[in-house]
Amino acid sequence: MSGEELARLRASSPRALTHHLAQSVHDALRDLLAATPADLVADVYGSGSWLEAFEAQIARELGKEAAVFLPTGTMAQQIALRIWCDRARNRTVAFHPTCHLEIHESRAYAMLHDMHALLVGAPTRLMTVADIRAIVDPLGALLIELPQREIGALLPAWDDLVSLCEAARDGTGAKLHLDGARLWEAAPYYGRTHAEIAALFDSVYVSFYKGLGGIAGAMLAGDADFVSEARVWQHRHGGRLISLAPLALSAKRGFERNLGKMTAYAERARAIATVFANIEGVVPNVPQTNTFHVFLRGEKETLESRAHEYAQTTGTFVFARLATTVVPGIQKWEFVVGDATLALEIDEIVAAVRAVMGLPTPSAGPPPPISRGARLKRAKAAPPILPNSLALT
Repeated sequence: MSGEELARLRASSPRALTHHLAQSVHDALRDLLAATPADLVADVYGSGSWLEAFEAQIARELGKEAAVFLPTGTMAQQIALRIWCDRARNRTVAFHPTCHLEIHESRAYAMLHDMHALLVGAPTRLMTVADIRAIVDPLGALLIELPQREIGALLPAWDDLVSLCEAARDGTGAKLHLDGARLWEAAPYYGRTHAEIAALFDSVYVSFYKGLGGIAGAMLAGDADFVSEARVWQHRHGGRLISLAPLALSAKRGFERNLGKMTAYAERARAIATVFANIEGVVPNVPQTNTFHVFLRGEKETLESRAHEYAQTTGTFVFARLATTVVPGIQKWEFVVGDATLALEIDEIVAAVRAVMGLPTPSAGPPPPISRGARLKRAKAAPPILPNSLALT
């Protein structure tokens, strides 16, 4: 199936194992309109009382002096690193080998900002204090991602994180930036406030379209001077749109509706991983957040074909595509718990996975399709997700 066909399949499925339920563009914008005060005046180039109040709200949540709303996290992180490197007069930045800037942004940090990357640690594990102490080159900035998505959304223990940050400050003198794309999802693991976690870093980026379910958008937070300079770079990056209202309103709505669900998402992830471990050919990682990796034995094309057929025949979307691994015959599935997951019984999830693995289904069989009205009731008003913002996994 093409990417568009998979997006349509997911959008037309009344149930899904992962993420939030998809909505059409029409339905997503309709729901956003219903939640928007009729007298709200749009911001103009990022200036407007309601947007500034939202930025201040997130700054307080993160324990920082100020924050700026940006269209993308890619923009936010490049801006943060550029500011710290300029102030240090050093264009070397350090981060994990699987950092988003390294593998998902066409090396924009180098092409646009002439920054040079020092990859710290091994690509298959978390960064350690020993890795930090092994750095001999002067740095402009060090980026730490919480959780480290590409290796299974793993997190260091709190004491290890504190030691990591202390070693970085003492050993390199570099400013510390937090890639908090999934900070909201990581916080329950630590049992600490977002501000306590963010206090370890000089600047923080957070996202609004992942677990929070917004259409798109990010926030970059730090001290007042840092954020003031970030607004200049926002303009240089083409991120100073005539109005950020649709993105920011959706972000605010997702923040207020879904932030409190992160613990429930993580608990469900652990429960699902436990039962997955009893399915032949399925090996899950132990979840630390709402996201974890599941390894499936089988050929990629066969497993994907079964998943698509299951969605077409039962109305339950399993996944779009799998990632290959270095082990022949073993595929990787990034399982992300969202409102769609909470709307299903674990037995329903198990039935779907057994079908994809080609195993006999339980005697009850797969769940029959349900009406849209019943699905919406079970999902308890899942947040709007535009098809083009879905992680099709």
